[in-house]
Amino acid sequence: MELFCWSVLLLSYVQLLSANNDFYTSIGQMTDLIYTEKDLVTSLKDYIKAEENKLEQVKQWADKLDSLTAAATQDPEGFLGHPVNAFKLMKRLNREWSDLESLVLSDTTDGFISNLTIQRKYFPTDEDQTGAAKALLRLQDTYRLDANTISVGDLPGVTHKTKMTVEDCYELGKIAYSEADYYHTELWMAQALRQLDEGEESTLDKVIVLDYLSYAIYQQGEIERALKHTKRLLELDPEHQRASGNLKYFEFQLEKQRKAAEEESQKEKVQKKRETTEKKSKPKKPAFSLIPERKKYEMLCRGEGIRMTTRRQSRLFCRYYDSNRNPHYLLSPAKQQDEWDRPYIVRYLDVISEKEMAKVKELAKPRLRRATISNPITGVLETAPYRISKRRATVHDPQTGQLTTAQYRVSKSAWLTGYDDPMIDTINERIEALTGLEIDTAEELQVANYGVGGQYEPHFDFGRKDEPDAFKELGTGNRIATWLFYMSDVAAGGATVFPDVGAAVWPKKGTAVFWYNLFASGEGDYSTRHAACPVLVGNKWVSNKWIHERGQEWRRPCGLNETE
Repeated sequence: MELFCWSVLLLSYVQLLSANNDFYTSIGQMTDLIYTEKDLVTSLKDYIKAEENKLEQVKQWADKLDSLTAAATQDPEGFLGHPVNAFKLMKRLNREWSDLESLVLSDTTDGFISNLTIQRKYFPTDEDQTGAAKALLRLQDTYRLDANTISVGDLPGVTHKTKMTVEDCYELGKIAYSEADYYHTELWMAQALRQLDEGEESTLDKVIVLDYLSYAIYQQGEIERALKHTKRLLELDPEHQRASGNLKYFEFQLEKQRKAAEEESQKEKVQKKRETTEKKSKPKKPAFSLIPERKKYEMLCRGEGIRMTTRRQSRLFCRYYDSNRNPHYLLSPAKQQDEWDRPYIVRYLDVISEKEMAKVKELAKPRLRRATISNPITGVLETAPYRISKRRATVHDPQTGQLTTAQYRVSKSAWLTGYDDPMIDTINERIEALTGLEIDTAEELQVANYGVGGQYEPHFDFGRKDEPDAFKELGTGNRIATWLFYMSDVAAGGATVFPDVGAAVWPKKGTAVFWYNLFASGEGDYSTRHAACPVLVGNKWVSNKWIHERGQEWRRPCGLNETE
């Protein structure tokens, strides 16, 4: 009966989990797995206790018979001369040993195995494990973290420091290897080897790690280092056939390189050497505007390369804002501060309460689904894919016609309306009061929770000219403005960055940022291209409102200049 009740409760719980997959894309939903694992540990302890009780009974039986048979074997005939001893011997061998056999064969695993079987159906998949591993690699690249820093858990803002084992490092290296990402394969196989060299106990041996490591290094063109590791492998396992073959091949390739280098050196000697006394000038750093977008994005995520002169900074202010004498804010004006000047980005402080944030998360959590992005070619919403950052897919940019990095998003989102809870209407009315824009034609409130290393790569919120069908099904025109609530603090990472202008806005719980995507003329403001940086440490919750053109005719009159 107890097992039946447990199973019923468990099934009702895991049905909620089964509605979602891709756990790694949402920290909020991953928290459910903590409680799942806790239940399994409780069940496992019950099984261990039952096994210990069974073994204790067997031990007591064995101890009793050990002393009994020791006495009986001293004088078997005399012992059995006592009729009671003879009777008890018959009884033991006929019945009690059968009872002991039944006890030893009794299965105490039923409860634990039943629970495990039920829950295993709703465990994270290989995709989740791979996604979480790739997230670590993405964080390593974006924030320039060495493998040892991650392995020892020495990350900024962490409260639960966790070390990685040799097996963990090896697994990361293998996942990178499966993607032909030899750069990360080398980093993590080298870390696994370092920990083995330091004496960490592991079921892995150095031979298999060195095998992966030498090959990854070779694939990056560093034959001399690959040869060094191969020689070390053969010292540990002289019969390793693949390493023996690689050793000969690497030595042959190195000899070819040496001969080629000697020939090149002879050619240079024949040529007249130019002498100069001038000192070589240090190469200048490229201007921020000339740096590729991907590098600018990562720089801004690290807090580097932010372009704001002192003079421009002096023109940014904070103020109490009554939204043009809006009745809601006459007596209690909102706290507003300028974050950036071009494009104009403003932040509202203490604009959503703890109670409201908790309610929004509560409503959204069971509805969270893998986030979608707009396909830059078709305009159709699609589930955001993911790749390791060193091997990124490309698409043709509809604006420039050039190949550009595809947008990837690692998060889950849900959409909420006033039908879900009256509090959503209250929040929408507040956005309307502070922006002065019509909200009836805006999209529903979108709530997003980012997963392990969660991010959203550079994108525009508005539809460009070469995307005539963008938002066509809504019938409300283009996205004129974006309102973004931050509903959690993030210990490290997670900034909203604008690569074209060098702006970075950092999450702060209870605040919201607002900017216009379109000029008053209706033309798109391309400086609003933005991205959400990977979450290094913490749990990022945001909610946003995309406000559309229809209904704004009298609230934001059309400008006469294209960029007004």
